[in-house]
This record gives sequence, C-alpha cells and structure tokens, in this order.
Amino acid sequence: ADYVACHNPSYVYKYDLIESLKPGGIFVLNTQWDEKEIEEHLPSTMKRKLAQKNARFFTVNAIGIANEIGLRNRINMVMQGAFFKLTQLLPEDIYVKELKDSISKMYGNKGENVVRMNHEAVDQGINAIREIEIPKSWSDCPDDKESDKKEPEFIRKIMRPMSELKGGELPVSAFKGIEDGTFPSGTTSYEKRGIAVNVPEWIEERCIQCNQCSYICPHAVIRPFLLNDDELSKAPDTFATKKANGKAYEGLHYKIQISPMDCTGCGNCADICPAKGKALIMKPIESQLPKEVTNWEYAISNVRFKKDLAYGQSFKDSQFKKPLMEFSGACAGCGETPYIKLVTQLFGERMMIANATGCSSIWASSAPSMSYTVNEDGKGPSWANSLFEDNAEYGFGMYLGVKQIRNKLEESMRKLNGMNVEERVKKAFHDWIHYKEDADASEKAGRRVLEVLEDFISTDVEILQLVNDIKQNRDYLTKRSVWLEGGDGWAYDIGYGGLDHVLAYGEDVNVLVFDTEVYSNTGGQASKATPTAAIAKFAASGKKQGKKDLGRMMMTYGNVYVAQVGIHADNSQLIRALREAESYKGPSLIICYSPCINHGIKEGMGRSMETVKKAVQAGYWHLYRYNPMLKKEGKNPFILDSKEPKESFRDFLMGQVRYSSLFKAFPDIAEELFRQAEKQAKERYAIYRRMAQESPMEV
Repeated sequence: ADYVACHNPSYVYKYDLIESLKPGGIFVLNTQWDEKEIEEHLPSTMKRKLAQKNARFFTVNAIGIANEIGLRNRINMVMQGAFFKLTQLLPEDIYVKELKDSISKMYGNKGENVVRMNHEAVDQGINAIREIEIPKSWSDCPDDKESDKKEPEFIRKIMRPMSELKGGELPVSAFKGIEDGTFPSGTTSYEKRGIAVNVPEWIEERCIQCNQCSYICPHAVIRPFLLNDDELSKAPDTFATKKANGKAYEGLHYKIQISPMDCTGCGNCADICPAKGKALIMKPIESQLPKEVTNWEYAISNVRFKKDLAYGQSFKDSQFKKPLMEFSGACAGCGETPYIKLVTQLFGERMMIANATGCSSIWASSAPSMSYTVNEDGKGPSWANSLFEDNAEYGFGMYLGVKQIRNKLEESMRKLNGMNVEERVKKAFHDWIHYKEDADASEKAGRRVLEVLEDFISTDVEILQLVNDIKQNRDYLTKRSVWLEGGDGWAYDIGYGGLDHVLAYGEDVNVLVFDTEVYSNTGGQASKATPTAAIAKFAASGKKQGKKDLGRMMMTYGNVYVAQVGIHADNSQLIRALREAESYKGPSLIICYSPCINHGIKEGMGRSMETVKKAVQAGYWHLYRYNPMLKKEGKNPFILDSKEPKESFRDFLMGQVRYSSLFKAFPDIAEELFRQAEKQAKERYAIYRRMAQESPMEV
C-alpha cells in the first residue's frame, strides 16, 4: 500500500501496521503524542520497519480536533482531509468541494450544526498534519520483547493470532480438543484493547458508595470491591479505599476500581454519578495507566467476594458480585449490555443462554472472543447462538433437554429409595426431590447428594448403575436458569411466531428482549418495535404505524410474567422484575429499553443511561410488571411502576436525530406524526393506568 493510516493509537501495539506499506509509502497515525512521546511509546519493531522502508511518517491529533469542534470521538472527516492532502490524488480545491458536498448530502438531515462541524473537520484535518522525521537510529531498533506472562493455551495458540489478523495461518492442529466448535468463556479479559481516550478516575472522598456506576457500566470495567484488613495491607500503595458504609459491611474497606485497558470511555459512569462534585472524573487514559492497571490486577486477583456477608436485595448489593459478562465488543455507551450483565450477577452461575443472532451475538462472541465468563468457583453462563428466526425454539429445546435429564435424575433417586440403600442416602435423595425446582435449595441439596454418594458401595449392579447415572449428571442437580435473549427484530418481528409458541407452552423459561426499536446490527431498519414518526431504513419519511405492544399481547395468556423496564429510570423496579421473573414457575418476558447509536442521541452515547430516565419521565417508555402469582393472592396482577409523565414528550423526540431529522426533511409530515406519536403514548399510558386500577374481581 502507498498509504496506511492508523486511526486508533492503541492499534500500534496490536497489529503489524507497516507490513503492507510500500517502500517510501506514507504512514499516518492519529495520536496526541508529541515527538518525545512517540519515541517513548512507539513499538521498537514498528520503528525499525518505518526506517527500513524509508517511510514518510505523519501524525494528526484527530481526537483533539474532533473534541474541540464538538464532534467528540468522530474523527472520520478529520482523517479524510488528511488523506487527500497527503496523497494529492486530486487538486485541493476539488477534493475540499467534493468532500463538503458529500457531507451536506450525508448529514444534512441531522441539522446545520452537524454539517458545519464536519466541514470544519475537513479543513482542520488538512492543516493539522505534522511530519515526523525518522531518526537513522530507528533502523537498528531490536524486536519487541515477547510477553513472558503465562496465558492459557487457547489464548496463545488461537486467540492472539486471530486478534492480530493472522487466523489464516493457524494450523488445523491448533483446534485439537475443540473440534466441535466450542470456545472457552472469559477470553475477553485477555484482550486489553486500550481503545478509550478518556477513562474515569475515582475520587474516593466524594464517593457515596451507591454503586450506580458499576450498575450501569456497559462493559463491566468499573466495579466495587470490599476488602478486609489483610487484603488491604498487601495492596499497592496507590490502592485508595475508604471505610465501607452499612452495618453488613462493618470492618471492611470500600474501593471503586476501574480497568482502563478495558474501558471504552463512554463516560456514562461519570455522567450519572450522584455525588456532590462527582466522584468520577474523566481523565486521559495515559494519566491512569501507570497506577490503575496494577490496581485492577490486584483487585481481580487478590480481593475475594465475601460470601458470608448479609447482602440485601438491592441493586447496590448486587454489584459486589462479579459480573459474568464482561469487556464485550459493544459500542461505547451501549444500552443493551447493562441488562444482561445485571442478570449474570443475579443468576449467572446457573444460566443457560440461547441467543438470537444480532447485536447480542456480535458483542458477546465475535470469534475468538467470548465475553461471558465464570466466577471464582468456575461457574458461569453457557451460551450458544441460534439463527435470527428460531431462537425461542432453540432455547426451548435446551430447556426441554435439561428438564428431561432432571426428571431422569428424580426417577433414579425414587428407584434407589425403594432399594437397599442407607437411610442417609435416602434422606439426601428425598431432600433433593423436594427442593428440585428451587434454585438455591436444589444446589445445597445437590451438594449433599454428591457427598453421600462419594463413598457409596454396593454389590448390586442395578443400584450401582443408577448411582453412576446420578454422578454423571451431577451438573444438572442445581436448577438451571434458562434465558432466551435477543433484540426487537427477533422478538417483535422475525422470531415472533416462535416466541409466541414458546411462551404459550407455559414452561419455565425467561425471555430478555433488548428493545432498540430498530434492527440495530443490520444497520437500523424499522421493526414492529419502531414507534410512529421515527426515521429508520424502510421508513425514510417516518414510520406511519404505531409500536407493537408486545408486553400487553403476552399478558392475554394470563400465565406469562411480563415486565417492561428501563435501567437507571427505576433501579429498584428493574431488579425486582428480574428476580420475580426468574423465580416465577412459568414463562416470563422482560422488555428492556435500550438506547442505540442508531437513535442519534444528540448528547451522545455518554448520556445513554440518562436517556432511559428521560424516556420514562416524558411518557415515551412505561415501566410495569404483570405477575400472574398475584392473582392467586386475590390481587391485581398488573402493577404500573411509571409515574405520571412530567417532562415534554416533544423535547424528548427532538433530542434524537431519528426524530428531529424528520422535522427538517418533512416538516408537515413530522408535525402530524409527532402529534400522533404523543397521542399513542398517552393512550398507552391511560390503558396501563386503567389496568392497574382494576379490582382483582375484574381482572
């Protein structure tokens, strides 16, 4: 290649960027480093290759320019300007005009300010290029030292080469032992991408220990830790803590720890921090790496989860458990991942997940990485991906398979209880059968079964066979928590028939829907979850039909637990809904409002969590729970958790490009559709309020 550009400085450590560069070619690096920092940070091997190829080396501080202009992390037009300036493919007056014309065409519906900022980005990209003189000494730079850090074989032999774009060089023998296509979990913890420009810094004296930052973090990179005196005494000198609040945590030390190398820099944690003066401040990643990388490694490796504490049922307490979905490939500020991360903290060690193809398969498991992981006991979610259209059936099959195996376990135990076995064995079997469908109790009873069978002896062949069957299926003694997850494109549209079929069966499965109101992964096409007036692909002049009320439709079965939730809008309602749904002995459906880059949130995805709260306050999204168990108590099963909307519905719409661009492109249509959208939202709230006010006899 005559021209190679690196738009993210962290890639200089990850890829061989100079391999394809022709002798005398141009290499451009987007970086904030000055010449001294380039000498210090650029990998030795890269320096040598630049010198040996007699390359022309340029830098552009595109991130700094974009931030100054107001584009935040959108550097594409800055780098485009630099590209045309350096390559001289066209005369400057021509490429500037063509670039700016294309910007006006592409971004015109996003508003004049967006167009203006991108025009300025082109101009600054042309003028901010700096040439770096390559010293002769670089020709003699040695190879970079390979890390002597011990890593699992899969990471060394498969993940590292694939991450470096060398997967095609892998021999067949590298996959010995995983011929069936299964990959180990928890591999994203080895990526350490370092892609953020700014990351949060914890100001411990301001912190009120609410754990909201951990709760909403889309990538699970910020976590609270509780340390005892011994753990604190061995911590690095930079490991700041404070006295833990609460009677349950008496005598312990509290710490918020960030992993800067895994952070994407979205800034939601700092945005929602309720502490006076903010306990989290966004700082350049370079300022945090020297101390926080070591602090993170110490916290993860040496601070143990305190199992014996009397944790409550609040969202704050849930955050002390390790999230079993971490460091995903989701967009910075993703509105989907916080929900499933929380689910893994509540039920993760016994979860089975069937995933519908879409964003949730891409951010969870883009080969060779897997973001679902295990706890300190080696337990965590199993995960498998289905087609877009049949995920509900796929997950239902998992559930039925598990049910069959567990029924066979019960059958074996009942047979053994009628045979010549010790009373302590019969007692253990009896207890497990009794607590079979109780999550925590079945786990304890299962442990007791394995204890009594550990030294079991018999001369009866039939008895030994039955005991062996139980031992072989030991992993099924604990009640599984089966979850079917996917986006609205799956649940509302393509997979709706299967979803309806599975929920109608009345079996104990849980469905989690990430409602982004578009087909997010395929580029923002309209779905039946897309509301009236929203612009999306296949609805360029605003969607004319209303949003499908999936939750209310499923309530008509009467035996399906249904909840509509919004993280950060009502934290207690969300965690209550998840616990109720999982414990309900029947089908459950939880619909999660999930802000997405396709929405075009004008404040940026660093405000995605606040956007959820605004959606509820404006009456755009409603929170409720429909719990069939309440009918057995003579109560109304429907609970409306949303308060009467207080904020402007129109202002909420205009805060997102998917709505505001309609007003610019088709003002007359927009006015009518906006009125229609607000009317539909108010009608829906009125229906929910009426349902919540009905007496039990009328339900």
